[in-house]
Amino acid sequence: MEPLIPSAPTRPQGGGRARVDDRAMFTAIVFVLTSGVAWRYLPPSFGVKYQTAHRRFSEWTAAGLWPRIHRAVLDELGAAGEIDWSRAVVDAASVRAKKGDL
Repeated sequence: MEPLIPSAPTRPQGGGRARVDDRAMFTAIVFVLTSGVAWRYLPPSFGVKYQTAHRRFSEWTAAGLWPRIHRAVLDELGAAGEIDWSRAVVDAASVRAKKGDL
């Protein structure tokens, strides 16, 4: 995933704290997303503060990281013949169309 992660924005004024390692951030974010735990309950064993993890998650979401990772995983699995598309499921919702003004 490392090549897909956006580079850190530069601070025009320079200085500031050192940016937390992307690998540690990615691990912490994936833990929160897969476990369902609230951001504030991110275990300290990750070495990442929950506020920083949430901020980085927001940055990466705005940069479109998650769809790129999804596509890369599908491409890699597809190239290896590991995807059985006969078992794909499409989720949709149907609602009644209203007549007249919306």
